[in-house]
Amino acid sequence: MTKLIDQIPLPTGLRNLSSADLKRVTAELRGELIENVSASGGHLASTLGVAELSVALHCAFDTPHDRLVWDVGHQAYIHKMLTGRRKLMPTLRKQGGISGFLRRDESEYDAF
Repeated sequence: MTKLIDQIPLPTGLRNLSSADLKRVTAELRGELIENVSASGGHLASTLGVAELSVALHCAFDTPHDRLVWDVGHQAYIHKMLTGRRKLMPTLRKQGGISGFLRRDESEYDAF
């Protein structure tokens, strides 16, 4: 089965989805996140707890023009996945990979 998340431009494509499709995208993101963080190490609970919120924020706001500020970087793994770093998640916390924290030099979507 083709993932819905592979069929839409992220994050802007979220704004055109139905509630059911948003739930499906969130479930797909959760599955990928668990798979990647289980392999690389890192915090899961913080970002899983805000998975729906991350999707909702990117639906409601015009990111990156509207800036999102996260309490801690490991809350923002779903945010990273939604903002062009999804395919890089297997490199999380590895030398030369993406950061476990938010970084402005990594993405225009990261405010800090």
